[in-house]
Amino acid sequence: MISRYTRPEMGAIWKDENRFAIWLRIEVLACEAMNRLGEVPAADLKNIRARAKFNVREIDRIEAKTNHDVIAFLTNVAKYVGPSSRFIHKGLTSSDVLDTALAVQMVQAADILIAGVKAVRRAAAAKAKKYKYTPMIGRTHGVHAEPITFGLKMALMYDEFGRALNRLQAAREIVRVGQLSGAVGTHAHLDPFVEKYVCRKLGLKPATISTQILQRDRHAEYLAALALVGASVERWAQEFRHLQRTEVHEVEEFFGKGQKGSSAMPHKKNPIIGERLCGMARLLRGYAVAGLENVALWHERDISHSSAERVILPDATIALDYMLAKLDGLVSKLRVYPKQMQKNLDLTHGLIHSQQVLLALTEKGITREDAYKIVQDNAMKCWETGTDLKTLVLADPRVTKKLKKTDLDAAFDLGRHFRDVGRTFRLLRLA
Repeated sequence: MISRYTRPEMGAIWKDENRFAIWLRIEVLACEAMNRLGEVPAADLKNIRARAKFNVREIDRIEAKTNHDVIAFLTNVAKYVGPSSRFIHKGLTSSDVLDTALAVQMVQAADILIAGVKAVRRAAAAKAKKYKYTPMIGRTHGVHAEPITFGLKMALMYDEFGRALNRLQAAREIVRVGQLSGAVGTHAHLDPFVEKYVCRKLGLKPATISTQILQRDRHAEYLAALALVGASVERWAQEFRHLQRTEVHEVEEFFGKGQKGSSAMPHKKNPIIGERLCGMARLLRGYAVAGLENVALWHERDISHSSAERVILPDATIALDYMLAKLDGLVSKLRVYPKQMQKNLDLTHGLIHSQQVLLALTEKGITREDAYKIVQDNAMKCWETGTDLKTLVLADPRVTKKLKKTDLDAAFDLGRHFRDVGRTFRLLRLA
């Protein structure tokens, strides 16, 4: 998935140059550790440090013959190092290098994704503060319910991506583990000091126990976290898509100068970014499923997982990085139409205040069942005739016998729905 849509930093993590550079660092660090143990002479270590390098094209050429990537890499490095190369990879197995390097790459990718989530949160916070008290209709089942504010909606987004941030940070920690333990994880040919030394230098924790590989529940959790963040991206992309529908038109994706929405209809301005994000979230869920299926492996190792990981880990991190960047831009440049929000609030002629009339009647001693019937009778007339609900209840003696006009004025006051907004913003530290 490394393409023109990929941000350079994320794409670079998964390129051969970075992967082989990490492999080489692991091998050199292992030699450093073994030098401290007296297993690699100082002169040879100096030579390894000075001469160890690789050539990607040469590695590819060798791998075409050996059909083994690590052997191809080691053969290429040995050409540059010379006789001292006999100490490189001493006591190691391929997965010691592969899995430890993959952990470094996943941590690098997680750091970029964490920064992406923080950017989305900043964009949501800015919109939340700007529209803190901008009234709009809240919808349940897609139908008008009661008033909220657009600021509250964006504050909810800010809060949700706070959990996304926590998930990515936890996922980063669960994969921040390396291992150099040999063919079946017993350290038979490699002192555990080497594992601890290399992992510490790489910013990883040494695995408490491993087989030939790190266990794939870690990678599955990482991919599941990415899929969950993708689901949150989809949730908000879909929200903005709904709010952009012609019949609603409360927000709109930015439409740039020279942009075109349809090859056939010049008037079209479509929520293409939101639609794209919803589609890409499906990819992340698929990658998470593949990650879960990688957990069950044969005994101390097979390689059924690695063929999938070469696709799903680069693609999942690149896709989510792209999605977060696009969502950040969508929110930052989102067009918001408060007048249309108010117009939509007024569409149902005051029906959105029905619960408050119900509560006002119960406070005057009417049972909830009776009060519900009274208000519903008037609400159905409102639906059928388009007459304002307040006008109808003021003409209903069952209501006016219990409630004064001032009581009904209070019941139809939009402001009463926003009394808790300030407290909510303080809880979220958005005040």
